[in-house]
Amino acid sequence: MTEFDTKLVHGKPQNDNNTGAVNVPIYNSSTYIYPSVESKVKYDYERSGNPTRGYLEDQVAQLENGVRGFAFSSGSAAIHAVLAIFKPGDHLIIGKEIYGGTFRIINDFFKRWKIEFTAVDTQNPEEIEAAIKPNTKAIYFESFTNPLLHVTSVKATAKVAKKYNLLTIVDNTFLSPYLQRPLNLGADIVIHSATKYLSGHSDVIAGMAVAKNQDIADRIYFNQNSIGSTLSPEDSNLVRRGIQTLAVRMDRHLSNAAKIVEFLQSRSEIAKIYYPGIKGSKDNEIATAETDGFGGIVSFELKDGLDSTKFVEGTSLIQLAVSLGAVESLIELPYKMTHAELSPEEQLKAGITHQLVRLSVGIEDPKDLITDLAKSLDNLA
Repeated sequence: MTEFDTKLVHGKPQNDNNTGAVNVPIYNSSTYIYPSVESKVKYDYERSGNPTRGYLEDQVAQLENGVRGFAFSSGSAAIHAVLAIFKPGDHLIIGKEIYGGTFRIINDFFKRWKIEFTAVDTQNPEEIEAAIKPNTKAIYFESFTNPLLHVTSVKATAKVAKKYNLLTIVDNTFLSPYLQRPLNLGADIVIHSATKYLSGHSDVIAGMAVAKNQDIADRIYFNQNSIGSTLSPEDSNLVRRGIQTLAVRMDRHLSNAAKIVEFLQSRSEIAKIYYPGIKGSKDNEIATAETDGFGGIVSFELKDGLDSTKFVEGTSLIQLAVSLGAVESLIELPYKMTHAELSPEEQLKAGITHQLVRLSVGIEDPKDLITDLAKSLDNLA
């Protein structure tokens, strides 16, 4: 079994039962029997390990070409467990554009641990290198930023990191391993909000982390087991099931997103479109070189004077909601919703205006999606 799409369907066999079941069972057991006091058992307590969760963790590690994967109760829990491998006094370089929830974890939690952070434009390797201090331990960024879809080169960033013996940590939620595998490009840890494309159906909250080497894996496992923010067996099964259709879903996301970008380019109400698939930008150049597609998120700005709230509330098929990466299309205003944690000054510094709209393109018929968007734009006149 060597091809990626086959690994999506089958994963790594657990050899856990003799029933002939084609899917790994959901093991609802908090504890496990020791054959004897001296036995060295694989499973003893659900927080420390579970066969259903283990299948998912092995599968995602296999997809990412890492040594070990970890499934968490949310993407935020995965980010927390990864950043918790560092200690007070350590310094991390982070992308200046990060998810609002990550911004909250860093500024309202880890800074209290006396971990230092410097935000830079990770598209610029020289700016990353200039921010390195004697106590710098890692570089953390999103492969495609949320919500402006700026693209950082994993290869270029990892090259700088290796020069200074730093870890490279990539949040690859927007692409999934179907479109990019950061560990193959030089990263040391990859993180996903599995709530999004990996599960793909808006019915589970989950996070994943995959480590490239055993030392890092051991440190993450210590945090996962000690803090206890593990994914339940039931939710592990939902993510496993979602992953089986990742390829076919992503192909439709990509196709629909391209058609919607073409539609938006034809509308006078649109001031700017943020999508790495548009040629002629640095984002497109990096994405073309390091990914297998441009993702299913399209962000755009309405022209000044148009009512952005009226627009996002005016769609009917496309639903007004946070989150992304699911089979249904979702629309939102980042300044009011996903990035409300940032102050107005921080939002503007990050390029998030009141006119910015983020659209998570689903797998519906593109004609219906375009009709819905056109209707709402027409009503702004």
